[in-house]
Amino acid sequence: MSRKEKREERQRASTRQLIGAGEITDYSLVTYGHGEIVYFIVKPSNISVLSPSSVGARVYALMTVLKGVAEIEMLCLNSRESFEDNKRFLRARMEKEENPVVRKLLEKDQAHLDRIQVQMATAREFLIMVRLREEKESEVFPYLSRIEKSLKEQGFSVKRADREDIKRILAVYYEQNVTTERFEDFDGERWIMPED
Repeated sequence: MSRKEKREERQRASTRQLIGAGEITDYSLVTYGHGEIVYFIVKPSNISVLSPSSVGARVYALMTVLKGVAEIEMLCLNSRESFEDNKRFLRARMEKEENPVVRKLLEKDQAHLDRIQVQMATAREFLIMVRLREEKESEVFPYLSRIEKSLKEQGFSVKRADREDIKRILAVYYEQNVTTERFEDFDGERWIMPED
């Protein structure tokens, strides 16, 4: 296949094809060539208020889980908007701005973004991911329940992600969209009007 043909094929590909996502089930993301991914959402602990020995115990607990389940992958996402690009733009704009009144307004905008970001400082989401490759369907749910139980036994607050959680995770990961309440199953779904 020539470069031109590859480029044309890529332009015709759907968003799901481009990111390698086949379908979203009630409990997983089915990918092209990378297996089926099940996500566990781990609620973060505020380690800044824990003693050094308590932090060490949390690390040891995570190590115990990782030893017990070799297939685990981990991912950390922002679960709120990041304003870093906006703040970078404002800093560059302030450097170029000659009008002191406009510069003062830009400084106030930046201070406002800083305040918002401080309020959302703990807005991280930790995901434990398990890829299902060749597990039999009858073995999948007991296997996932065993992983979830292991995490809970080690003191982690964990939930297996459902369909809506997975759509939100993908939206945050790929487009940094953390403000939408309901995510569509396909682009433009909200614009379809049922016939009266």
